[in-house]
Amino acid sequence: MINEDRKIQDEKDVLSAPSAEAAAPEGAIPAPPVEPDSAGRKKTSEHRNHKNNKDHQKIKSLKAEIEALKKDLEQRTREAAAAREEVETARKESLEWKDRTLRAMADTDNFRKRLEREKDEFFLFSLSDILKEFLQVIDNLERALDARDASDGFREGVELICRQMLDLVGKRGVTLIERPDGRFDPNVHQALLTEEAEGIEEPMIGEELQKGYMLNDRLLRPALVKVLMPKKN
Repeated sequence: MINEDRKIQDEKDVLSAPSAEAAAPEGAIPAPPVEPDSAGRKKTSEHRNHKNNKDHQKIKSLKAEIEALKKDLEQRTREAAAAREEVETARKESLEWKDRTLRAMADTDNFRKRLEREKDEFFLFSLSDILKEFLQVIDNLERALDARDASDGFREGVELICRQMLDLVGKRGVTLIERPDGRFDPNVHQALLTEEAEGIEEPMIGEELQKGYMLNDRLLRPALVKVLMPKKN
């Protein structure tokens, strides 16, 4: 009975006792917080370790991604370099084939022009032999015209034939060699006779014994002439 009365009195004392905050005088330093028990500290440590492990895993994952990106970048760089090399090789081959094509086209064009030139020359000069024979006929007709005993009717007939023959060979590109200055040109004249003469400083044509002709700017038959040479002192 005495113990129960003491217990009741203790409970009353506790209820009537002021709180620590109310009992503390104004301006007093509050008491430090009560440290957590060992179970709380363990829980906090486990939480911190879990967070650290999680961060470590995240960093490890990021590092793996970075390494993968680096390898991918290196692979792409190698592929880009190989592609550039292939493009450069293709460009050089293209330029080489272009140069070969242009050379082939130039050779073909030169060959075509040479064939055309040879064909033209063949057609122009293929008749040179027969034209020379026509010139001999013209020479005989001109000699007949020089005959003094020819009648007027005969002369007119011969002149008509001679003009026709000259027109015929003229249509084939035959032209008469003429040197109005009278100078001797060994490229178109053939000297049959030579004679010294005074008053000249270079060889001159004294007399034309047979007319010369050109065929399309090429010598067909040289003129046979008598050449006057400067007189030696």
